[in-house]
Amino acid sequence: MMKLRTEDLTRTFRIGSSEITAVDKVTFEVNEPAFVAIVGPSGSGKSTLLSLIGLNDYPTSGKIFIDGADSSHFSAGQRRKMRLRQMGFVFQTFNLLPTLNALENVELPLALAGKPRREQKEKAVGLLELVGLGKRFLHRPKELSMGEMQRVAIARALANDPEMIIADEPTGELDSKTAKEIITLLFDINKKDNRTVIVATHDEKVVDVADATYVIQDGKLRLEK
Repeated sequence: MMKLRTEDLTRTFRIGSSEITAVDKVTFEVNEPAFVAIVGPSGSGKSTLLSLIGLNDYPTSGKIFIDGADSSHFSAGQRRKMRLRQMGFVFQTFNLLPTLNALENVELPLALAGKPRREQKEKAVGLLELVGLGKRFLHRPKELSMGEMQRVAIARALANDPEMIIADEPTGELDSKTAKEIITLLFDINKKDNRTVIVATHDEKVVDVADATYVIQDGKLRLEK
């Protein structure tokens, strides 16, 4: 499994003459396959923290260690490879390509990883069946419900067998019944597959099943449970 540790992680943004601190000296670690919830109001720094952890952004100061290695020493190519092969990402707005059907959306990261064409299709079909969309894989996003689109996004996140799933408000656009189904799916990914799942959320149902809950406010993180 992937081990994650941050030390005094800070990210500031300059807007005109003002400086905004979105993440403020955050130190935490995940050393086992856990289901971790990060909660806080809009603008508290949740998404920025996930972007840093997922190596999609660079900290202003502080460190991110992946399996003991200082990520500040990673090249751009190493960061891309880690995001592609070791991390899976799930977003509130799904981020599916509208011109591709469900199967093709899930195949995409497999293609980027250089997997053979037959393996791409077999793996994508299996993952869509896993998330309950075995009969919908030829449908494009506009032909799917929001819950179905999120299931496609989760299948895509799992395509390259990542050690860590990073989900930013994965239930934010969903009704309560569908949200519960998505939470159960993420919970099963953590418990049955021994993958770390880190979820930024407003959803109390996520907190209820989390092994650890952190609260972020004004960029500062504290352990709640």
